[in-house]
Amino acid sequence: MTIEQEIIHRLKSHNIEYEEYFHEGATTALSASKMRGSVLREGAKSLFLKDKNDFRIFTMRADLEADNKKMRKVLKSSKLRFATQEELLEKCGVVKGALPPLVKEIYPYQHYLDRSILDNEYIVFNAGVLSRSIRLELNDFLKLVEPIICDFTKETGKE
Repeated sequence: MTIEQEIIHRLKSHNIEYEEYFHEGATTALSASKMRGSVLREGAKSLFLKDKNDFRIFTMRADLEADNKKMRKVLKSSKLRFATQEELLEKCGVVKGALPPLVKEIYPYQHYLDRSILDNEYIVFNAGVLSRSIRLELNDFLKLVEPIICDFTKETGKE
């Protein structure tokens, strides 16, 4: 089963209502938001990072930037780097920009969710591919994940 199929299966098996968007491959959160006609702050982007011990997934609102210093503090780690495109494909089965935030039961990595996402009513994210997005209520999303909720972002000025 592909990551895309696994996501849809999990949503259906939990009787979660969702909307799907099929669009051209979007390589940035901003371009995906424009193609979907959605608000950028509803979008979620997930980052695949490696500290000195293991890989981690950090998910945040698409209108914010990751703050490396805050992320290292959350992990109590002096070293943190983005995974390479090869590592992302090998470990997660997706290309850059397509990593979904539905981590539990799909990926064996700790999942960190930026607290700012909790301000939203909905969450929109790539479904493991760059050309398909899923939108669902945030409360339903939270039923499917068990993230560590923390603060690791900063404002970007994007809207």
